[in-house]
Amino acid sequence: MAELPTGSRNRASLVLAGAALLLAGAVAGGLAGFYWQARSERQAVERIVHDYILANPEILPQAMENLAGKESAKRLAGIRGQVEKPFAQAVLGNPQGKVTLVEFSDYACGYCRQSVPAVDALIAEHPDLRVVVRELPILSEESSEAARWALAAAEQGKYAAFHKAMYEAGRPSAGAIAAAAEAAGLDLARAKATAASPRVQDELDRNLELARHLGFNGTPSWIAGDAILSGAVGKERLAEALAKARGGQARP
Repeated sequence: MAELPTGSRNRASLVLAGAALLLAGAVAGGLAGFYWQARSERQAVERIVHDYILANPEILPQAMENLAGKESAKRLAGIRGQVEKPFAQAVLGNPQGKVTLVEFSDYACGYCRQSVPAVDALIAEHPDLRVVVRELPILSEESSEAARWALAAAEQGKYAAFHKAMYEAGRPSAGAIAAAAEAAGLDLARAKATAASPRVQDELDRNLELARHLGFNGTPSWIAGDAILSGAVGKERLAEALAKARGGQARP
C-alpha cells in the first residue's frame, strides 16, 4: 500500500482536524438554533393557549370532566365485570336492565339514606335501569351486621324488600335488623346462617378492596358507565351520568 510522506501526512491530519472542528461547530450551532427556535415556538403556543382560556373560561369544567372521565375509565379497566356483578340478587330495579348503576352503600350512612328517593325515582322513570348495590359497611359494627343480613336477603331473592325496610327503620341496631328481616319475610334461621357464612365475609372484603381500587373514601359512591361519583350527588347528577352511559342526553 502506498503511503504519504511524513510531512504530507501531518498536513493532511491538520486539514482533517480543522474540518472536523468546523463540522462540530456547525452541528452544535445548528442544534442550539433548533433548541431556541423550538423554545420560542413552545412559548408562543403557551401564550395562545393561556389567552384562549382566559377569554373562554367556560371550557375548563368540560376539560376537567373529560379528564375525570379518562381517569375513571382507567380505574375501571379490568374490574368493571366484578363491580357490576351483584352478590346473588342484590339488585334494585330491573335485574335484566340494559343500563347499570352501581352504588356502594352503608346502612348507617345518612347520605345513603338521603339518596334513596333519588334512586327510587330513577328506577320508576327508567324501566331499563339495573341498580347493583355493593354493601360497604365502614361506619359501625351494626352497619356490618345489617350488610350481612342484606346479603342473606339477596340469597333469598328478597333484597329490595330488606333494603327498603332497613333504611326505613333508621340507624342499624339489632332491633332494626330484626324488624327489617321480618318485614321482608325472610327465613330467619336460613338468613342467620348465611349472614355468618364465609361467602358473605368474602363479599364484604371484596367490596372493600374494590372501593379502595376505585379511590372511594366514603359512602355513597357510584358508578354509571365510565363516571365515578362520590357523595349524595342527587337524582339529576345521576341521571346525567346514566344518560351518558346510554349515549344519549340527560333526562332529569
